[in-house]
Amino acid sequence: MNAILALIEIVGSVGLFLYGMKMMSDGLQKSAGPRLKSILKAMTANRFMAVFTGAFLTMVIQSSSATTVMVVSFVSSGLMSLSQSIGVILGANIGTTVTSWIVSLIGFKMDNTLLALFATAVALPLVFSKKPKNREYSEILMGFGFLFLGLNFLQHSMPDISHYPSLLSFLRMFDNATITSLLSCVFFGALITCIVQSSSATMAITITLAYQGWIGVWSAAALCLGQNIGTTITAFVASLSTGTDGKRAALAHTLFNVVGSVIAIVLFKPLMGFVNQITPGNIFMLEGAELNRQLPVFLSMFHTVFNVANTLIFLPFTPQFARLIEVIIKKTEEKDENKYQFKYIGATRTKAPELYLIAIQDEVKKMGSLTLDMFKSYEELCFKNGDVEEDILKLKRIEDYADQMQEQLIDFSVRMLQDSQSPTNASTLQKLIRIIDETESITDSIYNMAKLNESKRRDDLHFLDEEKDGLKEYNSLVMGYLGLLLKNLGDKISTETLLESQRLEIMVNDMHSKLVEKCHTNMRSKDREIKSVMLYLEVIRHLEHIGDFLLNIAETEASLQKHTQPASL
Repeated sequence: MNAILALIEIVGSVGLFLYGMKMMSDGLQKSAGPRLKSILKAMTANRFMAVFTGAFLTMVIQSSSATTVMVVSFVSSGLMSLSQSIGVILGANIGTTVTSWIVSLIGFKMDNTLLALFATAVALPLVFSKKPKNREYSEILMGFGFLFLGLNFLQHSMPDISHYPSLLSFLRMFDNATITSLLSCVFFGALITCIVQSSSATMAITITLAYQGWIGVWSAAALCLGQNIGTTITAFVASLSTGTDGKRAALAHTLFNVVGSVIAIVLFKPLMGFVNQITPGNIFMLEGAELNRQLPVFLSMFHTVFNVANTLIFLPFTPQFARLIEVIIKKTEEKDENKYQFKYIGATRTKAPELYLIAIQDEVKKMGSLTLDMFKSYEELCFKNGDVEEDILKLKRIEDYADQMQEQLIDFSVRMLQDSQSPTNASTLQKLIRIIDETESITDSIYNMAKLNESKRRDDLHFLDEEKDGLKEYNSLVMGYLGLLLKNLGDKISTETLLESQRLEIMVNDMHSKLVEKCHTNMRSKDREIKSVMLYLEVIRHLEHIGDFLLNIAETEASLQKHTQPASL
């Protein structure tokens, strides 16, 4: 009965620790979210900056898994190369060591209950603040408090190992440098991390076990290696629903950690000796309570040295490593080239809402580029001689693709809104939904104009030369308007751009009125076929509607920027 109660206490303590980590990570992501994308894009110019970026972001948001989610998103959307993503992943593994240092330097040196209560006391007034930023800070502090409260419970729930001599004897069988013991500990470390889904949490558990005397130097270090392997399962599972690029990024993460761990096992004794040299005190000469006190710092140093050394080994060979991964996972064409699949459509949205928001914004930008290319293709067929059937089919495929993007992105966004979202996120999602709808409406109008052009050819209808000139000028005006807003859809819109958009909308409306009036004048004064006139009026009506859609996008984007101003980190 006592054993069951002890187990319940341990599991509950781990749960509280994990909840605190999640709350702190979510708060940090909400606070830093608007700047995550700009930081990542600005600091991945080369492999060294990519490593620094990965380490920095992981330290800020306290989640290497969240960093990996963002990396997969950017690789899939073409904003980051596979080589750059490898650098960021290498850095993320360094950044995740911060948690172990926090636990070893603070968690066992101070009264954790006092830390937890202090963090909660500071956070409590901020919870009721009307400012979203203050509530985000309160979430960070509350998470920090729960983390240390869970750590405190974990320490006190661990039974005194000296009361269980048979168990102590069994555990000491693994505390040596034999290959069997090392591989056993590596396996258990990986297994526990796969179950818990957090290397930071399993590292904290390992440090606590070492502090309580349950495990020794060799077994604890081997468990750390296993945790680095086990943490790759998160990226692997996430990649199952992604395309080729996502699978490649996940494989890079797995190979990096597995190969690095194999090298560390081969060189285990020299590695342990090096860590002992740079850590205060000689860990191999200590025993009893003194060993237990010093072991957490030694393990944190081992964890850090392993990840830094692993990065230094792989970093010079990043391009070759990327090519190897591309050979292992070959680029596969989609069975249906017109099939769109948002890579996170089945993901758990509450896990990293800020990063999924970035992924949606990237897809919106892709949708804008798609629409711009679609209008260019329409312009080409407008005055093309000969058969345009293939061109019409191409535009139909693009229009269908845009419909699928709209359906999936809006479905995902609505489901995110149904989850617990910050006011800033909710407002951003609502505006993104509006932008997606307006952009898809533009693709509908473009395809309808292409169909009208096909009808004109099929029925052998003709426009007057002055109508052709007017239409060409109108197309050019709308194309300029599209280029202004859709080329970088999702980026910040300045006041000047908004004013230019409003000016272009007035010009689009004025030209529409001018062309309609001219068409009516020609109909009265010249012998005009009514079907040609009606078709012409329908085409320019669609162009005028595109102008309306673009103004709606501009105003929504301008409003969106007010809610996504970069927050200070």
